[in-house]
Amino acid sequence: MFRFHKTLDIITLFHKAGSPASVRAAAVLKQVSTNATEAATEDQASNKPIYRSDFELNITEEPPTADQVKTILEYVGKNKISSIIKGATSETEAIRIFNKTPDSFKRPVVVDWNNGKAIATEKESEILKMLEQSSDK
Repeated sequence: MFRFHKTLDIITLFHKAGSPASVRAAAVLKQVSTNATEAATEDQASNKPIYRSDFELNITEEPPTADQVKTILEYVGKNKISSIIKGATSETEAIRIFNKTPDSFKRPVVVDWNNGKAIATEKESEILKMLEQSSDK
């Protein structure tokens, strides 16, 4: 029987190796990526959150493209633009600042491209919450 294989969700960490916050975020993501399969097979009746086991982790030190920045800004919403681009208060301003100074992009930023989520954080709890498997999947 022929079946279409589901493509993996892509989770990207825009990383800065010299940043302790970014190193912590990378460690959390790597741990979840490695342990997700084990967690997915645990007792489903437990109250432990279940993390997606079907994602591809992409850690990059390259800056995002202007199109990626625009998408990330849409994902975080107007109230959190300044958490992504230093000194920006609107999407237009953020794009202008980023195009002029790519270093204005704050890191670490974790992006779930398939589910339209992005966060600029090193906090393990926020990263794990983003990676929790939705009950409707």
